[in-house]
Amino acid sequence: MLDTLSPSPIHAPWRIPPAPSAAPFVPGVIELRQYTLHPGRRDELIALFEREFIETQEAAGMVLLGQFRDLDEPDRFVWLRGFADMAARREALGRFYQGPAWRAHRDAANATMIDSDNVLLLCPTAEGPALAVSTPPPPKGAEAPEQARIVICLHYFDAPVNAEWLAHFEQIQRPWLEDMHARVLATLVTGAAPNDYPALPVREGEHVFACVLQFADEATHERCDRQLQAAWRIGAQPHRTDLLRLVPTARSRIGRDVAADTED
Repeated sequence: MLDTLSPSPIHAPWRIPPAPSAAPFVPGVIELRQYTLHPGRRDELIALFEREFIETQEAAGMVLLGQFRDLDEPDRFVWLRGFADMAARREALGRFYQGPAWRAHRDAANATMIDSDNVLLLCPTAEGPALAVSTPPPPKGAEAPEQARIVICLHYFDAPVNAEWLAHFEQIQRPWLEDMHARVLATLVTGAAPNDYPALPVREGEHVFACVLQFADEATHERCDRQLQAAWRIGAQPHRTDLLRLVPTARSRIGRDVAADTED
């Protein structure tokens, strides 16, 4: 479940993302979190999350990038949050999970979950686009971007992702995706740094390349979906590929603002 421990207080200075009027904030570390929920409780968790856990996490020093319903798994909630670096992550997590918002609502959140340990720590690649945040999250009461479709392609390798694969993606696969009207929002790889906040487990010892794609509408996504799955068999071979096909929630930045602020 989510962290219910109480680590020692953090006294080091902590960093927060810049105000919306400042230069865009580009996370150096991103958590991809996939939660398996009790049947029928996803909407309950999303409502709680978007009411109580967006502003409070950002006040602690992190950025909420996107929250999603999984199209293929009705009891899976997927979300992304970003940090300046690993030190900032440790400090921000300590502040939030020792803070009043989590203490007040953790039991209700944890009651919806079967598992919340499916977490990858990812870093932007030097070659591809990075997620840049320059605006606040959508406000409470915002309408969900119902037509937007997000696909996160996860490619698992036996060794750290090498320059050959990254060059292959940029030269071959990225242009092909853009020809299909898929916007490449970010390319990410698993980081080498160990998890230094053990109260929140992550998957370690895995070598993953992740590509975050946005389609403008469901029709474009569905037209490309079969081709998309076949295309990842071109070039260097991961030993496994997973596709997370996602719908942004009402307060997700991805599907709205992040797409407009993505830097190439």
